[in-house]
Amino acid sequence: MVRQSISFTEPNDEWLKAQILSKEYSSKSELINDLIRQARNQQKQIDWIRTKLDRAEQSGFTQDTKSDILAQAKSRQNG
Repeated sequence: MVRQSISFTEPNDEWLKAQILSKEYSSKSELINDLIRQARNQQKQIDWIRTKLDRAEQSGFTQDTKSDILAQAKSRQNG
């Protein structure tokens, strides 16, 4: 595991401390790692949707409705 030192604004540090005090997380490191995991997963979803839209644009059309694409995205997020 890599060890780093980072600085937070006072409001962000207070929020981090509140999460730990509420027993949601046991340490700032655990919380920050979870936030990064969430951001990475969100970026994967965004990339998947962009790829899907790019392919649809290149083909000129798609058989999938907006609802279909949204359902697929939600399924990937939950799955």
